[in-house]
Amino acid sequence: MAGNSFGRIFKITTFGESHGKAVGVVVDGCPPNIEISKEDIQKELDRRRPGQSEITTPRAEKDEVEILSGIFEGKTTGTPICMLVYNRDFRSKDYSYIKDKFRPGHADFTYHKKFGIRDYRGGGRSSSRETIGRVCAGAIAKKILSKLGVSVYAYVLRVGDIVAKNIDLDEIERNPVRCPDKEAAKKMYDLILSIKKEGDSIGAIIEVVAKGVPVGLGEPVFDRLNAELAKAIFSIPAVKGVEFGQGFNVVNMRGSENNDEITSEGFLSNNAGGTLGGISSGEDIVLRFAIKPPSSILIPRKSITVDGEECEVITEGRHDPCVAPRVVPVAEAMVSLVLVDYYLIDRARKNIF
Repeated sequence: MAGNSFGRIFKITTFGESHGKAVGVVVDGCPPNIEISKEDIQKELDRRRPGQSEITTPRAEKDEVEILSGIFEGKTTGTPICMLVYNRDFRSKDYSYIKDKFRPGHADFTYHKKFGIRDYRGGGRSSSRETIGRVCAGAIAKKILSKLGVSVYAYVLRVGDIVAKNIDLDEIERNPVRCPDKEAAKKMYDLILSIKKEGDSIGAIIEVVAKGVPVGLGEPVFDRLNAELAKAIFSIPAVKGVEFGQGFNVVNMRGSENNDEITSEGFLSNNAGGTLGGISSGEDIVLRFAIKPPSSILIPRKSITVDGEECEVITEGRHDPCVAPRVVPVAEAMVSLVLVDYYLIDRARKNIF
């Protein structure tokens, strides 16, 4: 009921707050003998960590992972895996100004109303820093998927009105925006930087692709693969919309255009985005999601205090003007977690029957 766990067989539980001592994750249900190293996990964390460029928050965190259990001599043991990252460079005093105020766009208001108390320092549990645990767990999920011939990658497709036209996967990690189009990446970077200088923020669209997914993952009706993937993506802070394949563009199509024809050699198109009836079709899983502009901005906004008095709020501190570049590894992690969980569910059924 608390909402801190995700998955059924390959299950994760994240813990910690933005300005607490540490954040982390417990992974339960991971198969034994999966080769995984601290470096494998750290590589993914380094892609998520702050301070990577001028267009990310300057919070200076190394985000170095510590593995407390579940991995021995470079392999998973089949027991719970606990990983944590200590918070080092937090400045709680930056948030004293909003101790008794609700920041517009943040979860301050709802957390306070629901629990009657909130950790105002950096958003506490509602902070995007919670996603560190997901990335740690996702690194293990990626390792499992690689043994199955499945790869998951994501990239920034759009920032504002600038859209990537060319998809060059080798370009994604070559620029700080994580855009697969070199020319578009430069324009996105300049746009984000200019908006940052104005004390404002901007949203983006991220695309995720999973290649090599076998046919048959997903359950009928309520536990469709695309439904679970949508839930996973929507659980990421700041996500406001998800679509698969042609997505909302299907309103402009006819059935004769949208249906993916099948031949003896396979599908002729992938408008469905890799699932049919909520079950993987063997085609690439393709999804996109919209990220809202970060709510922490330096432009005064109207709000109220905890006592209901009207006030004005400026969110001071160190913040991302666009979170999309750092959300890319989080999205890959969440998609990977879902795919591994559904693979293990499918394998369990086949072993039983």
